[in-house]
Amino acid sequence: MRELIENGHIFIAQPPLYKVNRGKSEEYLKDDMALTHYLTNKALEDASLHVNKDAPAIRGVALEALVRSFQEVSAMIDRLSLIYPPVVLKAMVYVEELNPDLLVNLDGIKNWCNDIEAQLRSEENGTHRYVVNVIEESERQIFLPSVDVIAHGVSQAYTISRDFFSSNEYESMVALGYKLRGLIEDGAIIKRGDREKQISSFEDALQWLMLESRRGINTQRYKGLGEMNPGQLWETTMDPANRRMLRVTIDDAITADQMFTTLMGDNVEPRREFIDSNALSVVNLDI
Repeated sequence: MRELIENGHIFIAQPPLYKVNRGKSEEYLKDDMALTHYLTNKALEDASLHVNKDAPAIRGVALEALVRSFQEVSAMIDRLSLIYPPVVLKAMVYVEELNPDLLVNLDGIKNWCNDIEAQLRSEENGTHRYVVNVIEESERQIFLPSVDVIAHGVSQAYTISRDFFSSNEYESMVALGYKLRGLIEDGAIIKRGDREKQISSFEDALQWLMLESRRGINTQRYKGLGEMNPGQLWETTMDPANRRMLRVTIDDAITADQMFTTLMGDNVEPRREFIDSNALSVVNLDI
């Protein structure tokens, strides 16, 4: 029935992924991003950050802006982790910016590499070590930082490309670094209501706030529509007033046919190769 798809008559209902209960109230949330947004709003209720014991509180819009920036960069690092180790990307937030124009300056690159290596030393443990070197890209006549990640005695090198240092992602990481660098001092405290905790970094503060936000909240994650009661299914997924629908389209019929044949065909080997090639790229997997 190919014409049904070509004419745009096929839709997929998109049920919520989560239901959260707080007291007598309940709310459905469509995905992980919506859950994070919900919990963040709860975490910021009556929250304040004191960068030292005598400092005035950072709260309200100012604290929310810091939290949102940190979360956006963290999500960005999660996406980039398929290319570079997250620990290396996080370290870049806390060192001075490396301007792409400086990649022709060997001494400047060496200094930056030393700063990154010093930052990474705080992350070393009995299984992981980090060594940062400078390599020359002769074709462009530039120098690039290369991080050796030594895990259980096995070394793997990650060369940070010039394109990365010119990217919007790196610009956002640098901007966050300027906000956080020197922000947290000795005796810093995060508060929420009548509870408080001493912290050593902004990341510590946010982790504590997010844990606090779950107090009194019950979260249910749906793995399929079969886990919903009929009333819930109607309210969240079938009711025309509330439902979210995704129209099924085929932009490239040849590619779609190839994918269907790979995943659903009688030949097992292409399916095995597809799984082997893409297994490490999976973000969420329900079994």
